[in-house]
Order: sequence, then structure tokens, then C-alpha cells
Amino acid sequence: MTSTSSPAALWPAARVRGTLAVVTGRGERAPVYERFAKRISTDGYTVAVFEADADAAAAWIATADAPRVLVGSDTGAASVLRLLAQGEEVDAAIIAGTPVDVEGATQPADAERTACPLHLGVLGTDAARTAPTRADPVPAAADLAAVAAPVLAFHGSADPVSPITEAAVLLSAVPDLELIETVDGLHDALNDQSHRSVAASIVLWLERLRGGDVHAPLVRTAERISA
Repeated sequence: MTSTSSPAALWPAARVRGTLAVVTGRGERAPVYERFAKRISTDGYTVAVFEADADAAAAWIATADAPRVLVGSDTGAASVLRLLAQGEEVDAAIIAGTPVDVEGATQPADAERTACPLHLGVLGTDAARTAPTRADPVPAAADLAAVAAPVLAFHGSADPVSPITEAAVLLSAVPDLELIETVDGLHDALNDQSHRSVAASIVLWLERLRGGDVHAPLVRTAERISA
């Protein structure tokens, strides 16, 4: 694979089933996504992390193994949606904690982001933090309506930074959207207390994407068969 841009961190899969390029959010550095990346790469998906640089993520993933999926959390989600609205050719996108307003918004407090003690410990380290950079706003509804790729979105039901009711309205313009609510979840939906369930949901979705129809189940509950 020849890349035009280098990720801040890379977790390669042993036998590649697809590629994810993660765009970080406000003030985040690559170590914030180490646990997430390790778990997803274990299931066969190479994960690269780009620090608040969606354009570099798009350039890098263009030559990666398919299916090619852009991932963004917080303002990274807004940047991924901007690329999709502009016609960026990827197979799909995963977003989390989509911000409803980035104008004048400050970096969320750690307690607003997660209730997971391990993730709180990561957020408390200097290696996980950087100064917030200029953030893309979420594109207007008319632009989101032009998004061609399927989008999987996660949002905490108790997110104090970006209320789920407002985020759901904002994202409703995306034609092919699956919105998953993390019950009692906070802003960092990929790294909150339900991170295992979120990762499992992502892998199931990625496997359907590989199968050619992200809406066609590969496993389902069977009807009870009477003797």
C-alpha cells in the first residue's frame, strides 16, 4: 500500500478484512483511540488514527484495502460528514458524538465524555491531549442529503455535550443512516462504559458491509421450531 499521508498511529490487522481511518475530535491525540483500534484490528480491520486531519485520512485510505471506512468522533465526526457531503469516495463511515454546534464550543470536560474509569485515566495523560484546532461544522441538511455512503452513528443518550435529540434531527438528512443509542452513555461513545458493545456492533456492521449489503443480516434469531 502506498500512502500519501501518514497516520499518527497505525494498528495493522494480521489478515486484512478492511480499513478504518479515524479522525480525532477536539484536543485529542492518537492514544485516545488505542483501545478501540486494538479491539477492531483483532477482528481483521486495520485501523489508522489521524489527529484532527480528515483530509489526510481520506488521502491515506484511498489506496487502502477495501472496504474503506472513515471514522470520526466529536468534531472528527463533523469533518467526516464534510468529506462525504463533498463526494469523497469511501465505502462507508462511522461517526460518534456528532456535535450539534462547534462555534465557540470549548473542549468537553472529561466527566462529560465518559464514565469509564480506564478511559478517564487515558484522558488524564499529557500524551492524549493537544490544543483544540479549528473544527468543521456539520454540513447543512441539503448537503447531508447528498451523502451516498452508508453511515453508522453512535450517540450517548445522556450526552451533555451534544444532546441526542438534537443530534438525531441533525443527522436525519443523511439518506442511509443507522443511529445507535448507547444507553445512559456520555459523549465519547466509542470509549464509554459500553465500549465493548459498541465495538461488537461495529464489527457486525463491517461484516455486513463486506458482504455487499450493510442492511442484510449475516446472523439472526431463529424462530422456535416445534417438535
